[in-house]
Amino acid sequence: MPTTIRVAGEKVTLDLLLWRHGKRRGATSARLAETLALNPGLAAFGPYIPVGTPVLIPDLPPERERRLSVTAVSLFD
Repeated sequence: MPTTIRVAGEKVTLDLLLWRHGKRRGATSARLAETLALNPGLAAFGPYIPVGTPVLIPDLPPERERRLSVTAVSLFD
């Protein structure tokens, strides 16, 4: 079930909200389109979401899917 999060700070982006909700690098881009679909008009705010705006965040994919979808990149390989 999606979670509703109310924006509590200045200069908060959708990417930052998804990061705070999932705490997984790479997991935010996969959920960005779904989040925008759940929140019509959210993109009209521009890059920063106004304080107090409720945002419906989709559930994280199961742990197994998250592990398989994230590819680690190293500058030293």
